Amino acid sequence: MPELIDTHVHLDDRRLSSQLDQVLAFAAENNVTKMINIGHNRESSIASVSLAREHTNIWAAVGFHPHSAKDLDKECLQLLKELAADPRVVAIGEIGLDYHYDFSPRKTQREAFMLQLELACQLGLPVVIHQREAVADTLSILAAVGPLPRGGVMHSFSGSTETMSKCIDLNLCVGLGGPVTFTNARRPKEVAASVPLDRLVLETDCPYLTPHPHRGKTNQPGYLPLIAAEIARLRGIDADQLIAACTQNAKSLFNITE
Repeated sequence: MPELIDTHVHLDDRRLSSQLDQVLAFAAENNVTKMINIGHNRESSIASVSLAREHTNIWAAVGFHPHSAKDLDKECLQLLKELAADPRVVAIGEIGLDYHYDFSPRKTQREAFMLQLELACQLGLPVVIHQREAVADTLSILAAVGPLPRGGVMHSFSGSTETMSKCIDLNLCVGLGGPVTFTNARRPKEVAASVPLDRLVLETDCPYLTPHPHRGKTNQPGYLPLIAAEIARLRGIDADQLIAACTQNAKSLFNITE
């Protein structure tokens, strides 16, 4: 099996950090050789960089999730810029819009999203985008910024194939994870079958969205082969072929050369 890259993990979450050695060992057993730890607020962004400095197989993304958009002030934006100067930081994220919970006011979410997109463009980094029940505004803001020079990924993509095509036109990749294995996940399966292979990356979003047949357990990077196998099945191709392509996509997107 070719090496796998988990493009979206939250190893600083206490459910995983409390047993990090075992989590990383299980990942290695399943050929998940690299992973990107994603920041979602001030503390997790700092933690992501620390993890990436401590482990040669972990890289970092730094950013403020829409839930934490209300906390993104000038000081925090400057902190993100300083953190992103570290060579182990490969993206700005996770950023975007979430109109399901509205933990931050929608106007504030949009402002924080735009500021962080501009920061990514300024720094020449790709973005990791979270979108929930905010497709129109997400696409509108991305279009206003223009096709991102370094691209990015629509994380945990759950939209339609039409939305997928619009994201690809904006120079984004599609990130698919555990939900593609769920029996009733019609849209993720449709997207998995049709997304251009050069625009697909794999992710677990651990500790969330654990794939079948482990739903109910804490997700971890070592489950990534289950996701790859289901996507390969849906596409009617060999799993090794799918994995090799997705790994190369991740390396190119996040400029991982090791």
